[in-house]
Amino acid sequence: MRYALENINLGSIMHFIEALKLKSKLFFLFILITVGLVAVGIMGAINVESMKKNHDSLYFGSLVPVTELNEILQIYHSGLASTLYKAKSSEISFSEVTIEVERSLKKINNLWNNYESHFKRDEELEYVEYVSIEIKAINSYFIRVLKATKDTADINKISIITLEKYISHIHSVLQKLINYEVNIATYERKRFTNEYKVSVNNMFVVLSLIIIAVLMISYSVFRSIQSDHTKLELITKKLKRLNKKLENVSYTDSLTSMHNRRYFNLVYSRELKRAKRTHSYITFMMLDIDFFKQYNDTYGHIEGDFALKSVSKVLKDTLQRPSDFVFRLGGEEFGVLLTQTDESDSAKLARSICDAVRDRQIKHEASKVNQYLTISIGIVCCVADDALNDEILLTRADEMLYEAKDTGRDRYIITSNVSEAQTQPIEDLTA
Repeated sequence: MRYALENINLGSIMHFIEALKLKSKLFFLFILITVGLVAVGIMGAINVESMKKNHDSLYFGSLVPVTELNEILQIYHSGLASTLYKAKSSEISFSEVTIEVERSLKKINNLWNNYESHFKRDEELEYVEYVSIEIKAINSYFIRVLKATKDTADINKISIITLEKYISHIHSVLQKLINYEVNIATYERKRFTNEYKVSVNNMFVVLSLIIIAVLMISYSVFRSIQSDHTKLELITKKLKRLNKKLENVSYTDSLTSMHNRRYFNLVYSRELKRAKRTHSYITFMMLDIDFFKQYNDTYGHIEGDFALKSVSKVLKDTLQRPSDFVFRLGGEEFGVLLTQTDESDSAKLARSICDAVRDRQIKHEASKVNQYLTISIGIVCCVADDALNDEILLTRADEMLYEAKDTGRDRYIITSNVSEAQTQPIEDLTA
């Protein structure tokens, strides 16, 4: 019994551990998916921030044309007009004027060519062409001035009013273009910023919905798996209970609720092997109700069943130790298997059983030994060793039972002789 309980407890612990492992794995997988989705969100945020930086770079890159136009404007003021002012005040020589004017005009042409090479919108092409014409016109003016001064070498003939008129006009033309470029860059940045914010918000909403959806689906799947696992556990428990019931039914006598011959075969083999390993006492009793056929003929099978139940109750009440096993072997025959019980104690138990059956005072008028129902018991008790034959206990107990019947019934006979040859019992006691 203790061995069976140990197996049940061990099985329950292992089952609990397996269930715990499954739940831990599901929880770990759920956490892994959650961390993965959060990591995707963080990477998305990093990429969006990088896109914003690139967008800012694009904005500042769009101000390059403005820088070129400002530089052209600066050359007209500081490179050309300032040079002519210095020349009229004789601060620089004529050769220096020539060199500075040629250098400034060349740089203006290069800067303007660079500006024109940039992308231009359809709406600004017309004005850009107009500015180009104006630049060429004012450059022609400075070329004429330079040529005239070369021929006469008289810088003082240059008209300051005409110079300032040209410089003022080109300044107005270029400043208008500069303002346009700045406004366009500002507008594009504002548009891009708005689109960026909308894209970020949309991405955040979509990513959040995806994360929530995946988490909900994952949670639903995990709950479903856990629910199925729980149902499987319940079904398994039910099957175990049903199997236990079926096992109990297959090992239990339906009339007396005692263990049957099938269970006896199982327990007998197990306990005999255990006794052999430990070299301990083992006792087997064969019990038989005296004149039971006559009892049935006299009182009927219903009373006969009652008599069988009465005897089984005596056995159960008398033999209550965990190491005591009682069986109904068939008909009116019962078996008792005892471990760790020597000859003296076995004899006392047998005497108690005989007395208890007789004391129930079940009327048996057809009995030839007593007015009440009695039993006869054959007992074999010995110390088990490896040489003990598995069948000898049964054979010797059966022989002792027949000897108890032959010597008057309502008694027990016990022996410790387990040799193959039939021997005389060592003790013959009557109840």
